[in-house]
Amino acid sequence: MFTASRGFFMQQIDFLKKRAENPALAPLAMRMTPQALEEFAGQEHILGAGKLLRRAIETDRLNSVIFYGPPGTGKSALARIIAKTTSSYFVETNAVTIGIEDVRRIIKEATARLEAESKKTTLLLDEIHHFNKTQQDALLPHVERGLITLIGITTENPFFYVNAALISRSTLFEFKPLLAEHLRGILERALKDDNLGLGKQKVAITDSAKEHLINNAGGDARRLLNALEVGALSTQRSKDGIVHFTLEVAEESLQKRALLYDKSSDEHYDHASAFIKSMRGSDADAAL
Repeated sequence: MFTASRGFFMQQIDFLKKRAENPALAPLAMRMTPQALEEFAGQEHILGAGKLLRRAIETDRLNSVIFYGPPGTGKSALARIIAKTTSSYFVETNAVTIGIEDVRRIIKEATARLEAESKKTTLLLDEIHHFNKTQQDALLPHVERGLITLIGITTENPFFYVNAALISRSTLFEFKPLLAEHLRGILERALKDDNLGLGKQKVAITDSAKEHLINNAGGDARRLLNALEVGALSTQRSKDGIVHFTLEVAEESLQKRALLYDKSSDEHYDHASAFIKSMRGSDADAAL
């Protein structure tokens, strides 16, 4: 809680400021966070041209929303893009680290800000599913009268973890796992970016390594970039100063081995044989 550990909170703020001044302190996944809607990958079903959410962000007319979906799909990244485009005062926090007293303090400051500056407050509340009913109820009246514009983020089903009353006052947007084409674009951008990515690291990555990272990231851009970073930084450079990022490095980085399969060679028949034998043996897990 801020009230109980304000010193720790201020240390966090100082760290964030230092990280903003020196991006090298941040992990690759954080450094490659999109800074504008034009850089955002995926979620065309809610952010495509003319879609409601995109129109609301571009016109700064966003009402309270809840972003939900699997990790690494851009929920927090989009919230930070909103922070840069909105004219309202932006407060970012996490439901794990604050309590009811902190909520009351945020509301009190938002009220004073509105009275003194006629400026509304947008509250980004990450991991909102960790808020209990009492904490969520403390937000409810202020969301309802528009003092607070809430951006709730969760990887859980909001219909199970967020109060029905708060859901009814918010618009829900579901984020879906990123497609291979989105992950490929993110991967290529990270490899080529000289300032925030690995462009200066001289990483020579094989096509098979790329495909392995993309196909096994589970639609999670953060997982993809974390694997790329740990593989690139932990692999010893060759004599010519190049990091050779091979399929073996990709497998180690994701801790997931590639399946050998090629429809034009023996692997095709080996897989078919294994599948048939698993079915014959009534082993459903092996067959799957």
